[in-house]
Amino acid sequence: MLYSKEVIEKTTAWVEGDIKAKLWLQHHNLEELVQLKDAISRHAKAFEYLLVHKHLVLATFVNATWEDKKAFKILMDKKEFLWAAMANYINGDDKAAIFLNKNNLKHYAELAHKIQAKIRREGDEGTSIFSGGPFKKQSD
Repeated sequence: MLYSKEVIEKTTAWVEGDIKAKLWLQHHNLEELVQLKDAISRHAKAFEYLLVHKHLVLATFVNATWEDKKAFKILMDKKEFLWAAMANYINGDDKAAIFLNKNNLKHYAELAHKIQAKIRREGDEGTSIFSGGPFKKQSD
């Protein structure tokens, strides 16, 4: 599944929180890419949307971004090399970024980079010296 450069650029902007980009995607009937942002963040409703509306490549991509080896294998078996490369890039494989850039898919590499940053940022938000160890909040 290959989206145009403009669509991927709007998706990248939406991942970064640009509401105008979200509206543009919705106006162009690309709700699956709107939902991708929340699905990456493990929001069940967004992931369910991808499944119910048969956006299986995107749903599989979401799982692959969370280092699900079976999901990555499915992407490869379905010859969805672009989405597999993006998942690998998100998971730290710099060779995947080289592959995307070499194949004139820099816009996809940029989207993967922004998704990676979003995942890391969200992971850091849950990290605090007070959420574990001796400072962990005790329930009454």
